[in-house]
Amino acid sequence: QVQLVESGGGLVQPGSSLRLSCETSGFTVDGYAIAWFRQAPGNVRDGVSCISGKDGSTYVANSLKGRFTISREKNTVFLHISSLIPGDPGVYLCAAEPLRLLSIASMTRLAHFGSWGHGTQVTVSS
Repeated sequence: QVQLVESGGGLVQPGSSLRLSCETSGFTVDGYAIAWFRQAPGNVRDGVSCISGKDGSTYVANSLKGRFTISREKNTVFLHISSLIPGDPGVYLCAAEPLRLLSIASMTRLAHFGSWGHGTQVTVSS
């Protein structure tokens, strides 16, 4: 059973950095894409970043490149956010899906993921 547990969110000041964690269990990450999405109140769920468990390749949404990076250590996937801005707050969710034909970029843009965590809240305020 695929399980994803996010942590690391909280209240942070603008300009600060944050590292979110997605602890996975119940499956072998090597055959999966693991992605981060964020959802602000009243907004749709946006794909942020994704990493291939097979080869470690990564994808970051164009508008977030330079501030968001994704990494993996064993069964945990991290999302590093630097220089937080007022547009960054929301619930950050981790998602997993077996790697098949779609690229991880396409999977993220289409939100083509079947397993989701409950999310961790990020609030940016001075």
